Amino acid sequence: MLSRPDVAVVGAGPVGLAIAWRCAARGLRVVLHDPAPGSGASHVAAGMLAPVAEAYFGEHELTGLLTDSAARWPAFAAELTEASGADIGYRTDGTLVVGLTADDLAEARRLWAYQRGLGLPVTPLRPTELRDREPALAPRVRGGAFAATDHQVDPRRLVPALRTAAERSGATVRPGVVRQLSDVDAAVTVVAAGCGAAALTGLPVRPVKGQVLRLRAPDGGAPGFRHVIRGYADGEPVYLVPRTSGEVVVGATVEERADTGVRAGAVLRLLRAAVDLLPELSEYDITETVAGLRPGTPDNAPILGPLPGRPGVLAATGHHRHGIVLTPVTADLIADLITTGVADPLLAPFTPGRFGPRPDTRPPGPAGPQQTTEDDSWN
Repeated sequence: MLSRPDVAVVGAGPVGLAIAWRCAARGLRVVLHDPAPGSGASHVAAGMLAPVAEAYFGEHELTGLLTDSAARWPAFAAELTEASGADIGYRTDGTLVVGLTADDLAEARRLWAYQRGLGLPVTPLRPTELRDREPALAPRVRGGAFAATDHQVDPRRLVPALRTAAERSGATVRPGVVRQLSDVDAAVTVVAAGCGAAALTGLPVRPVKGQVLRLRAPDGGAPGFRHVIRGYADGEPVYLVPRTSGEVVVGATVEERADTGVRAGAVLRLLRAAVDLLPELSEYDITETVAGLRPGTPDNAPILGPLPGRPGVLAATGHHRHGIVLTPVTADLIADLITTGVADPLLAPFTPGRFGPRPDTRPPGPAGPQQTTEDDSWN
């Protein structure tokens, strides 16, 4: 008879897989439940590790968590590469944030002032300095800034590498759908099921739709730029993420919708903004248009820690745009909590209890089928 697992993780996207890897590496018996690991939000994500560019007004505590996790990424990437034997596409070229028009630049400068006030490393650049770094930028670009610590990884390489590392450490992946937490038998259950966490736990996690394009440089060559480029083009925000394979990820819309259809208008807006900033993209092939669902929360911050009134159940969900960058810190904090029973002070602002008691409005009896694929990985 098989022994009862120490830890069950519901959701095998980057966050869930990293938690399983960390726990299994500490000698715990770990089982992951997911019908299709890696097929959810992280399959759509661009993989930007952007604690600076993603620092927004009123999100001071979240910015601190982003910065902490980004600082863990170099060691995390090296350890994962060694444990899995895989190239995860980790790159440290940095990010350029640019404004096409005077209005775009004014909006960007307002945000940079806030970010620099937090002590974040943002270096303003004149147009000539921008084009010294990226000659392919459009002549119309009015100015920008360099965020040296905003890096990137390829989520479509990251997920299989994490699965390999977790399984080599002893974790087991079970491809079933978890309909309710009572179906899971383990000493500790970690819910890292992204948007599916709402039905499983009652937590306020909602789907936030994002549409993304993937392009490919002509003739099988590398993209004509090396930095991640985030910018505003006539008020339209856009990001461009180059891969050494020749791929360029262009994104992303932010929509309070729960469908995953790709709309012509969204494709048009993203392409127009992308080509306005980097004209050579007009000659690239379109290889994919795709939409996914970010797991959003009322305050845009993740939900991490023990579920009130549910002994032995932990949440690791609601990462919205930040699932990829927050993977290392989330895995470390949750694994530490499981193995020591002591919550790191970093968890305090992000616990499930911050939303107060929520009435259980679900009907009695078994819940309907819930897709628990993926966790909280987007940018």
